[in-house]
Amino acid sequence: QNKNVVLEELTGINCQYCPDGHKRAKQIADANPGRVVLVNVHAGGYATPGTGQPDLRTTDGTALDAFFAPTGYPAGAVQRTAFGTETVLATGRGNWSSQVTTGLAQASPVNIAMDATIDAATRQLTLTVEMYYTTPQAAGTNHYLNIGYVQNNYEGPQTAGATWNPDAVLPNGNYLHQHMFRGFLNTGGTWGEAIDASQTGVITRTV
Repeated sequence: QNKNVVLEELTGINCQYCPDGHKRAKQIADANPGRVVLVNVHAGGYATPGTGQPDLRTTDGTALDAFFAPTGYPAGAVQRTAFGTETVLATGRGNWSSQVTTGLAQASPVNIAMDATIDAATRQLTLTVEMYYTTPQAAGTNHYLNIGYVQNNYEGPQTAGATWNPDAVLPNGNYLHQHMFRGFLNTGGTWGEAIDASQTGVITRTV
């Protein structure tokens, strides 16, 4: 089967054009049901909260922003792959659609499945990930497993939300944030856990 695509959008609550990025990303995901994962990373200067504003930044998100080094916001990293002649892995929102289309047409070398349970009493999540390479890779090849989580339906401020993405504005004037990146859970921190991609059989990790 072909790959699913991850779009990590670098955004902020005080960013004038970020709501347009939210809208465009949603349109891309809606056009490809179940195939596009949206991750809104609040990081950079426009994510710095003002007086009375919530701080939606995360340690992992700040590290990603420094790595992608966007020249403006919103910016999007699609599959963490450089676009055209760019030297950084973050592009303007006008390029996301074509990047996603390219990614969706690529064959995936690995199947990944996840199963999660939550203990309501202890509030502990147990997540099991299974990986199986349908196309084994050469010896010595490492891929990296990132397990992140996002938060939906967070009510808060957003500059120019009513202008660029009015469907996300609530009757009380607040903005309903979606796909907010909350951090990584995996071993290895921000950059993931190394997986020997030359393995055969099912590879299992539990967090």
